[in-house]
Amino acid sequence: MSDEEEEEQYKKKGNALPLWGNQQTMNVNNLIVTNILSSPYFKNELIKLKTFHEVVDEIYYKVEHLEPWEKGSRKLHGQVGMCGGVRGVGTGGIVSSTFCLLFKLFTLKLTKKQVNVLINHADSPYIRALGFMFIRYCQHPNTFWQWYEPYLEDDEEIDPKAGGGCTMTMGQMVRSFILKLDWYGTLFPRIPVPIHKELEGNLKAINLNDDRKVYANDDDKNSDREESKQTGDDCSFGEAERYAQKKRDERRHSPSNEEDDRRRRRSVDREKRRSSSKEHRSSDKDGRSDKDGRSDKDGRSDKDGRSDKDGRSSKKRDRDDYDESRSRHKNGHKSSKHRSRERSRDRKQERSRERSRERPRNRSRSKERKRSKERR
Repeated sequence: MSDEEEEEQYKKKGNALPLWGNQQTMNVNNLIVTNILSSPYFKNELIKLKTFHEVVDEIYYKVEHLEPWEKGSRKLHGQVGMCGGVRGVGTGGIVSSTFCLLFKLFTLKLTKKQVNVLINHADSPYIRALGFMFIRYCQHPNTFWQWYEPYLEDDEEIDPKAGGGCTMTMGQMVRSFILKLDWYGTLFPRIPVPIHKELEGNLKAINLNDDRKVYANDDDKNSDREESKQTGDDCSFGEAERYAQKKRDERRHSPSNEEDDRRRRRSVDREKRRSSSKEHRSSDKDGRSDKDGRSDKDGRSDKDGRSDKDGRSSKKRDRDDYDESRSRHKNGHKSSKHRSRERSRDRKQERSRERSRERPRNRSRSKERKRSKERR
């Protein structure tokens, strides 16, 4: 090796970015690191890549999402709490090519220039995303604002979810790296509380402390749209009255609400029919009214629902009959089980009385036996 090549390698090592945290695991969850190091893709394919540009080309062809596990490869059934998916602890699945390539970038000891190439790459948003993830995992939180500030409102779209369905802008993703720890089944390294408060204050100062916003003036745009919608409304109404009136109009004209009203009416009609049929059946079962609608012998109500001779209604009469039957049952009508218990109790009492009678006789007999023995 010539002296010039040695000097170039020394300069490259001297220009490498200082790493923050664990120098072996890149601050990634141990389960993910274990799966990366044991994966055939990392051991057989990525081991052949020696230069930074080869790894960037591999990212362009292989990365399709930003999750740590391939879709459907990790079973989380029955795992809760600290063993759930958020903490990244439990049974591992197939580690994604994204995290294998991210770990490969970590082993290359990137320079500041190479990281800037990653986050400003024009070919693929996933190349840029891996650059931002490398900063989040490997750089000190003190440097986050310097790295991320120019990209907080970047509107290039990316879908980090495996299988798609979670499209966001690059700026939203960068802000979520700052504001949140969770990332699709794993955790980013924790930011010290004073630094995190400072970062949140910086975002709040430029109105970007919400990762759902795309731009800082999204609130102004939404308010302008609402004002343009409300220009035709009556100015005498306040905001609450306008909103309430709008909701009332929606309820009146929406087809779903009309269907709900119809269903309510039908249910009320059904309840009325059921109650009337039940009353009719109860009157038929009692047999208290005859065919002509006249009152029966006891003077109870007829088909027209009139009261009996005593002026009692049907509900009152049923209640009186129920009370009368209960009082009869309490006074004299006992069940067979209750009667058998009483009989057995009487027998026991009779036996105890007989035994008490026989005790003095037995005593006198024993005394006589003793006397006879003494005489002999």
